[in-house]
Amino acid sequence: MNKKPDTKSHDETQASSSEEPQVQMRIAKAIARAGVCSRREAETYIAAGRIKVNGKKISSPALNVTSSDKILVDGQPLPDQEPVKIWRYHKPKGLVTTAKDEKDRETIFSKLPKHLPRTITIGRLDINTTGLV
Repeated sequence: MNKKPDTKSHDETQASSSEEPQVQMRIAKAIARAGVCSRREAETYIAAGRIKVNGKKISSPALNVTSSDKILVDGQPLPDQEPVKIWRYHKPKGLVTTAKDEKDRETIFSKLPKHLPRTITIGRLDINTTGLV
């Protein structure tokens, strides 16, 4: 009988041995979920040496973390993750469904109230299309 080798990482083994398994996610996603910046921006922070996990500076975004890991951005701990909130928005014609437009066109985010927390879209519509995003 062939037995498959155990391919779990050290971190996965530790997480599975606790009473309640911890959810793992990529470091850039954890930083983005805390509202610090986008995932892509988090990757540039990592490359610039601005991120530490459990006291060690990391140089690659290829790292899974859990809620028990101590993550610092520029020496400051991550803020608590906000619960996910979902809004419906009826996109009018003429707005771009993106956070930043390279052609400097008006985006749906420019029409949202300024007090909203970091917001991302699920789905996208062309500039001349109207509908729910």
